[in-house]
Amino acid sequence: MAAVAATQDVATQPTLTTDALVVLGVVVLALALFVTERLPIDVTAILLIVVLVVLEPWTGIDPATGISGFANEATITVLAMLILSGGISRTGIVQELGRRIADFAGTSVRKQLFATVAATSPVSGFLNNTPVVALLVPVVTDVANRGNTSPSKLLIPLSYASQVGGMLTLIGTSTNLLASDVSARLGARYPELGPFSMFEFTKLGVVVVVVGGLYLVFVSHYLLPERVPPRADYLEEYDVEEYVADVSVVPGSPFAGGTVGEATDSLGAAVDVVQIVRDGARSIAPRRETSLSEGDVLVVRTDREALHTLEDAPGVELVGRSETAAHRAAEAESGVVTELVVSLDSQLVGTRLDLEGFREEFGAAVLGLRQRGATVGDRIVGRRLDVGDTLLVQAPPDTLERLSRGDDVIVARERPRREYRTEKAPIAVAIMIGVVAVATLELYPILVSALAGVVAMVVTGVLRPNELYDAVEWDVIFLLAGVIPLGIALEGSGAAAYLASLVVSTGGVLPTIVVLWLFYIVTGLITEVISNNASVVLLVPVAAAAAAGIGANPYPFVLAVTFAASTAFLGPIGYQTNLFVYGPGGYRFADYFRVGAPLQLLLSVVTVLGIAYFWGV
Repeated sequence: MAAVAATQDVATQPTLTTDALVVLGVVVLALALFVTERLPIDVTAILLIVVLVVLEPWTGIDPATGISGFANEATITVLAMLILSGGISRTGIVQELGRRIADFAGTSVRKQLFATVAATSPVSGFLNNTPVVALLVPVVTDVANRGNTSPSKLLIPLSYASQVGGMLTLIGTSTNLLASDVSARLGARYPELGPFSMFEFTKLGVVVVVVGGLYLVFVSHYLLPERVPPRADYLEEYDVEEYVADVSVVPGSPFAGGTVGEATDSLGAAVDVVQIVRDGARSIAPRRETSLSEGDVLVVRTDREALHTLEDAPGVELVGRSETAAHRAAEAESGVVTELVVSLDSQLVGTRLDLEGFREEFGAAVLGLRQRGATVGDRIVGRRLDVGDTLLVQAPPDTLERLSRGDDVIVARERPRREYRTEKAPIAVAIMIGVVAVATLELYPILVSALAGVVAMVVTGVLRPNELYDAVEWDVIFLLAGVIPLGIALEGSGAAAYLASLVVSTGGVLPTIVVLWLFYIVTGLITEVISNNASVVLLVPVAAAAAAGIGANPYPFVLAVTFAASTAFLGPIGYQTNLFVYGPGGYRFADYFRVGAPLQLLLSVVTVLGIAYFWGV
């Protein structure tokens, strides 16, 4: 009877109502902003709330409903799970697991890939996959370097393994939690739907992880080129040699007795002092207030135009050029040359690269830059930075340790174990097991158990109170809060039913399982250009209405959308973990498609057949 009623609902709306047309217009606006990234994702989410409330006569979203996403169970649960993931990461468990599994890998690419998948997928089933990948990038890079393998062979599989691993449990990804919330809301209309339990779809998730893992281990390395050579020379990889020079402070120079800041102000913004060499000792990434003396040799990073200017600059003499100066700089014992990846919540996102400002803020000297997989050779000053951009830097070891503990960058090198609260590891694991057990046994909802876990993390010292806020990806929280009222408007205005009616029109031509597969494919494609959370909010109501319209069970359709939304395999921008490996792997856009398209097609078939086998269609 529910299917018949839903069929009638869809059938009575073959044309657009004014309300539906307005809401679809807001959806188009959201899609445009997500795709073009003209505004940060969290700002776009806030704008959606404002637009929906302003257009209340048509959208039906009043102020209370507009901000309801902030108090939504899915939003608060995701916030709590991010904090719990942060607590786990502070203990070093993930890195230690990665090291131990990788110990046997040796020089075999397949063993290295198996270690990567085995260390990533199961963990991603219980921890947010974004911090998991951020923590494992240096571990996997180290595995590649020790095994004389190109990191390019391992880093995309690392990202993809985390995505499929997120489908093992309800808490594996924020997408699952949001889909559960939407499904619960739709349960009032479709009796087959409701919130997901902790291990609701684990049996299918295991199948997806096994099939995806086998593909990544046995196939992916044939499709991925060696963009970064094994044990690559960073200086050659970033073409640094042409832009590093030694400049001597000559006797009588106006810079003698002055400071680094005064010298760089005089020489220009394109000239950055990487090191000061005095009496054989090297000072790495000197501060502006560092004093200069006659005979000091300044190792500078600059561009071609400024390099020619230095040849005639008063008070300094060009004494070294190109490869010799660059390698001398890199070999300084007091400094480490490594890569920093701009992270999701970094204050660097959207700013223009200022070499001196970066040195002052982070204590590291920038030698090179890679954006969208391409090395920026000559002029790096003033380049606008984005998530996934990779900076080649030199910094003292203690500076890198400090940066590795922050949220602005991912340090693409192994960190010493001493910084982790290893003694708290058993407590953190016990708290996580407790959270999962309470939710699984349905003693309390996952929201309550997760929040209790957060309190336990602080009380036991796994997390310090000030670290709670650092562990949260606030743009994800704001995104959830913004798209939830959009989903309510999509359903309430009849826009979802209208879109579903278009799908229902194919029901008389295509078998139900093919329609199910089409929903999977469409969701996967949409996820490549907008957020996976946004695609779930937009498509779950449509999928449920379409299923009911063709007389099918809506639940399998909701599952198909949920699984597909976590499979952003075709490009680097569909999922943040893809961006994290973009720079360190030296990838190009096409590399993701080359290895991801067959995986996407394979998993679409496996997932749809698995849904049909376990739950029917």
